[in-house]
Amino acid sequence: MKSSFKDIINKDKPVLVDFFASWCGPCQTLAPILKETKNELGEDVNIVKIDVDKNQPLATNFQVRGVPTLILFKEGQPVWRHSGLLSKRELIEVINSHQ
Repeated sequence: MKSSFKDIINKDKPVLVDFFASWCGPCQTLAPILKETKNELGEDVNIVKIDVDKNQPLATNFQVRGVPTLILFKEGQPVWRHSGLLSKRELIEVINSHQ
């Protein structure tokens, strides 16, 4: 990872971080939902995927115990988190409530 995680999450617009694992079934189910969410919201949100197996210290730092875990950051601060699956509608509502 070239740019630091702090740089990535320290934005005015919300940044949704998906902590996932390649072997995780629900994570694979969530991937197209995240893509549709990004397509609908466009530039209003950044969506970043972090593989917990390749970024163990980062996952530990944010106390990610299970995957998928979604954390929404605003200006570098976590403002919302959720473990497990969500629908596109639920994701959009959460992101819009933190614009």
